[in-house]
Amino acid sequence: MYKKNKAILSKILPQIQKDGIQNIINGQSVPAISGATFDNHSPVDGEFMGNIAKSDVKDIDAAAKVAAAAFKTWRKIPHKERRDILYAIAEKIEENAEEIAVLESYDTGQPIRFMKKAAIRGAANFRYFADKVIDAPNGLSTPDTNHLNFTVRQPIGPVGVITPWNTPFMLTTWKVAPALAAGCTIVHKPAEFSPASATLLCRLAHEAGLPNGVWNLVHGFGETAGKSLTEHEAIKAIAFIGETGTGSLIMQQGAPTLKRVHLELGGQNPTIIFDDADLERATDAAIFMKYSLNGERCTSGSRLLLQRTIYDEVVKNLIKRVGNLKVGDPLDPATEIGPMIHPTHQNKVISYGEIGLKDGAKLVVGGGKPAGKGCYVHPTLFIDATKDMRISQEEVFGPFLTVIPFDTEEEAVEIANSVRYGLTAYIWTKDSARGHRMALNVESGMVWVNSQNVRHLPAPFGGVKYSGIGRDGGEYSFDFYMETKNISVALGDHPITKLGV
Repeated sequence: MYKKNKAILSKILPQIQKDGIQNIINGQSVPAISGATFDNHSPVDGEFMGNIAKSDVKDIDAAAKVAAAAFKTWRKIPHKERRDILYAIAEKIEENAEEIAVLESYDTGQPIRFMKKAAIRGAANFRYFADKVIDAPNGLSTPDTNHLNFTVRQPIGPVGVITPWNTPFMLTTWKVAPALAAGCTIVHKPAEFSPASATLLCRLAHEAGLPNGVWNLVHGFGETAGKSLTEHEAIKAIAFIGETGTGSLIMQQGAPTLKRVHLELGGQNPTIIFDDADLERATDAAIFMKYSLNGERCTSGSRLLLQRTIYDEVVKNLIKRVGNLKVGDPLDPATEIGPMIHPTHQNKVISYGEIGLKDGAKLVVGGGKPAGKGCYVHPTLFIDATKDMRISQEEVFGPFLTVIPFDTEEEAVEIANSVRYGLTAYIWTKDSARGHRMALNVESGMVWVNSQNVRHLPAPFGGVKYSGIGRDGGEYSFDFYMETKNISVALGDHPITKLGV
């Protein structure tokens, strides 16, 4: 399988290196209007992957105007036709799943074992929202004595989508599929560190029959292209996944044009294991939820809270398991940890090893980086931490786990809620009443009890506090991409107050 993955890469990479990656506006691949580009390199080995269009306000303006024009027709396309287009996009994803997975793995450093599943999950996202197209406009009936009131949902208009560099393909489908199902048109800016798979997805969508202008893709940096997108008058909403500070800037930049925003931001999520839990399953989940996807996931369980009565037992197992994690080429199916996305992020993750030691936590596995090429870091495990340490408070966003002891349920809640984030929490206990209490008392938008993160597409996905605003998933997505309109029809000649008689 490893040889096959390398063969797929050797087939697709030379073409990208030769042609570069351009914008897609009105269905056509075009360079940035200025002609500017920037280089993209793989975090795996530093290999040059191509010149990327370096867009600015002019490119965003062109894409936004095209999206605004296309909205007039896309919003009116019969639901069956729109549904069939989304089905066709899903089929295209499945047909090209291997190529998508290899390209994303090499572009981001994510292990191929996870990227193959991500590509198929992206197809499932499009199928799910294809089935929701006919229901998207549905509202409520709220009759009164003299009036029939009913609501309908209508697409908000052209929207901006800004996606991150961690699993960019799947996260793009989370945003784009419901937006298209709702009847919106899109200007999409992918992260500058991972432009390849998002571009491939947009191209596949057009091959599947998506009309020109409905989905426009513009590459560039947040300070220029991203800022221009959030400020553009024609863009009615911004859906963003990324870092909390950037989310705050997006709110500021969108305020003059009263942008609706959906922000899926950072997390410093607790995994809380009580002494009555199934320790084998809980440990499996804790390791998976921190070290899978290189730890570069907003829902990762970055803080492991262990009840003191089981602390030594679980820590002993953790040291062995984390020390055995296989770091290597992400195209190798045996690899469990690939490289970080970029040298700047590699250095950030490594720096937190020094911070943890300075804070007084105990480093028992990892720290630093292996010798050789690529943005690799050693999977890292700190124990004996306290809730106030920086490694407990700040989002590291890498294969880096901090273990904190606790004694009582009340203390566990206090530690869990002591950070500014509130995205997810994972509770492990066989006491069902305690599981429910903890789920209610932790400050997070999502809680899994006796489970790792298992995404259910109709369920709401999002956080509280500094972890974001709004929810993805099922009907919750349509609450963002659509406006609710109330229509009131008089049932007869009800009294009308006369003035000026």
